[in-house]
Amino acid sequence: MRPKAPTIRDVARAAGVSPATVSRYLNRNLSLPAATAARIDRACKLCDYRPNRLAKRLSLGSSELIGLATPEIANPFFAALAAAAEDEARRLGYSLVITSTNGDPDVECANIDCLDARHVDGLIVLTNRPDDGRICERISGRDDVVLLDEDVPGADVARIFVENEQGGYQATRCLIEAGHKRIGHIGGPSELFSAKERFRGFAAALRAAGLPVDPGLVRFGDYDRVSGLAAIRSLMSDASAPPTAIFAGSDYIATGVLQGLQQMGLDSPRDLSITSFDDMPFAELLHPPLTTVRQPIDRMGRLGVSALIAQIRGESQRRLTRLPTTLIVRGSVAMIPPRKTTRGAKGYWNRADRAATGPQGANPIQT
Repeated sequence: MRPKAPTIRDVARAAGVSPATVSRYLNRNLSLPAATAARIDRACKLCDYRPNRLAKRLSLGSSELIGLATPEIANPFFAALAAAAEDEARRLGYSLVITSTNGDPDVECANIDCLDARHVDGLIVLTNRPDDGRICERISGRDDVVLLDEDVPGADVARIFVENEQGGYQATRCLIEAGHKRIGHIGGPSELFSAKERFRGFAAALRAAGLPVDPGLVRFGDYDRVSGLAAIRSLMSDASAPPTAIFAGSDYIATGVLQGLQQMGLDSPRDLSITSFDDMPFAELLHPPLTTVRQPIDRMGRLGVSALIAQIRGESQRRLTRLPTTLIVRGSVAMIPPRKTTRGAKGYWNRADRAATGPQGANPIQT
């Protein structure tokens, strides 16, 4: 027969205190003199006592679990945020359940419905798409939900964002100070909160410098490499005159821009200066290393967890928190604007003085 598992009563008998004292001490609901606490700790080791977490959760009416609903766990941005959130939850005595929604609104709604079923005590929500109204309806007014990174317009919940507009301004101002006047922007989804704010920062920096916002130099798409690749090929072929610099709305977009330049026989920063947004770990490993706006990803993840748990415990929290951004200057911005350009034979813009020396000879552009 298997030996009977030790109970709180066994620990209490070994420590010379009541079972209620042991229970409250282990649940962190009681502060004891150091000598008494030490006796209980020794008794737990002596008895090889392991608390029954399920019983504890049932008695407290709490799962001691919080959820993190992220659009894409494979994306380094969301992975880094999830790692910080999990570490902070563990520090505060909670476990974190991570789910990837793939941006599916039905999956996002199902995660929120888990709150009412008490599968988790609270939920951190990250989305990468404009809300169709369903998310707002489900979360507005709740004190067991925190929004991170992207907004759900109209939702009355605690929200933690970075200063997207400030970051867009910083990235564009860097290009202006390098002497560029014809500056384009490749952003994320046009209806998404972060994309709108980063574009506003871009436009504000241009206006402050007395430069126009040329709609022909602006593209919106997804926060990914494919979107950046398509946008830069479009800009370099369709624009009445090519940009000398680009502010990309994310590092992933910037990787597509770099790929497109390479395919066209161009490179950065000699032919096109680039600034970006996020400062993902790979940004400094690219060629050239990206000048980009750093988001405090670790801090955002930790703050989201601490704010959620504080709300679960009945503590009041700010409804909106904004975290500052920092421009990280690397090698993708030329301090002197590229020289005058001419249109290549296949419709793309390339440098006239490079036509004879480019990787493809007189016509370096490859489609």
